[in-house]
Amino acid sequence: MVRHLRHRTMNAPRNPFETCTRYPPPVPELAIRPAAEPDLEAINRIYNHEILHGTATWDTEPWSMERRRAWWASHSDPLQPVLVAETPDGVVGFAYLTLMSEKPGWRFTREDTIYLDPAARGRRIGRLLLGALLEEARRIGVRSVVASITSSNTASIRLHEAFGFTRVGTLRNAGYKFGAWLDTCYYQLDLGEPPPGAPAWETT
Repeated sequence: MVRHLRHRTMNAPRNPFETCTRYPPPVPELAIRPAAEPDLEAINRIYNHEILHGTATWDTEPWSMERRRAWWASHSDPLQPVLVAETPDGVVGFAYLTLMSEKPGWRFTREDTIYLDPAARGRRIGRLLLGALLEEARRIGVRSVVASITSSNTASIRLHEAFGFTRVGTLRNAGYKFGAWLDTCYYQLDLGEPPPGAPAWETT
């Protein structure tokens, strides 16, 4: 399980996968932890801000809390974990893994998603969230993690590349938002053969 990660004084790791456990959080008393139902309002606020002001999501209408609760119900499965980044002022970011498909043959692949409050950007919080999310992916036996990133989202591209993701394809003019056509880039990370007995093996 994800540990509650709090501020500590250590040197930055050489390996980016170690970020979530060794790299000092960029704000005091930052915790990366599993999400809980009381976090849904903050999660929805952060996501709706991106809907209205950004292109990291191609949703165009803000989500209601009813829709967010339905989303939460689908992520109650421990094989689709949700994490949050929390400061004393509240939740400032969230990240989660989603099955690429309900077909059993896809059970070792997940898509990662990360969103941050605008005030939390540029402070390495996304790096901590992604590091912790990859720990969860390994724990449950995921082999391949995929990210679909709008081509103009250079911050997310750099973040994923820092963790070893490689670009495997681009869908050009696949989306339309704010009066512009958008490309999406697919990035992939192979975590290696899942160990026998990992939870993903048990899903048939």
